[in-house]
Amino acid sequence: MAALAAATLWVGLAACTGTEPPVVSQVVGDSADQIMFGVDHIVTVDGVMRARLVADTGYLYEGSQTWELRGVTVHFFSSEGKETSTIVSREATYDLRTKNMEARGEVVGTTPDGRRLETSILRFQNATDDIVGDSAFVFTGPDENMRGNSFIADPDFTRVRATNFRGRPGRLEGRN
Repeated sequence: MAALAAATLWVGLAACTGTEPPVVSQVVGDSADQIMFGVDHIVTVDGVMRARLVADTGYLYEGSQTWELRGVTVHFFSSEGKETSTIVSREATYDLRTKNMEARGEVVGTTPDGRRLETSILRFQNATDDIVGDSAFVFTGPDENMRGNSFIADPDFTRVRATNFRGRPGRLEGRN
């Protein structure tokens, strides 16, 4: 037993006398300037809350004025302050200058009246107040049940235009 301990000590000491330089840690060039936990961000228009963005974790990149977010929920509100829809995703990128957002990973949008949109990625475009999806989606609701390749909708999901859709659009617009 003493011989094994001595051999282990000798190997360990021999490794320390090598000529290799010590390991130096480096800061990654695109590392976040700030890391936030429990993000809660309110977006207002003319003093009225129009969206509330909540995330488990946020990484702020000051140079590009973007947040990379994990565990994301966005609540949209009408001009009267009534919640109109909620979008949940695994991750998102939020641009602080434009207020545009791209949600990725098991994206689900729901409304208080039971309509539901499922897709892998969507973008909220603040300038036009549109939610745009260029990937496959499923939209279900009381009067509609539709699948398609792409869509454009308002945050309330009352105006949904779809391309290459299958199913029953109900009161939604669809184009094949």
